[in-house]
Amino acid sequence: MKKKVLVISTSLRQQSNSDALAEEFMRGAKEAGHEVEKITLRGKDIRFCRGCLACQNTGKCVIKDDMLPIIQDMHDADVIAFATPIYYYEMCGQMKTLLDRANPLYGSDYRFRDIYLFTAAAEDEEEVPQRAVGGLEGWIACFPKARLSGSVFAGGVTGMGEIVGHKALAQAYEMGKNV
Repeated sequence: MKKKVLVISTSLRQQSNSDALAEEFMRGAKEAGHEVEKITLRGKDIRFCRGCLACQNTGKCVIKDDMLPIIQDMHDADVIAFATPIYYYEMCGQMKTLLDRANPLYGSDYRFRDIYLFTAAAEDEEEVPQRAVGGLEGWIACFPKARLSGSVFAGGVTGMGEIVGHKALAQAYEMGKNV
């Protein structure tokens, strides 16, 4: 069954290592016959959630910025994949802001079921992405029809493009093929 796959790359850096993971996931998903769209947060104006909760009554955020079409794309996707660098053992701030601003999805008839996470960090210990995974799982817990379907971590990569040849790229590709 053909699925609508949305990939959200949250790194603001050109040629980021987490974005390379997203690209490999996309390549696998496309080869498997899925419709794939990518959104990068680089260059986007996404402001902080005000906590006004108006979206709970209207289904729309009152803040008029680049987040409005992203929320709609998230709503309409069958699969959402997030890619983030790990900063201080956590997802990047842009990703956390995006998750907070996705509040209009709560209570909506969203389509997404499968959520994936791709992370990259300078540190290479297995536990490095745990807080980012936990943070995303906290968001997913608010969407009972959704689940974390997989995650890939590339450790030991710092500079732009250092991920070339890393085993995590093949893992991301295979995960995309098996969406």
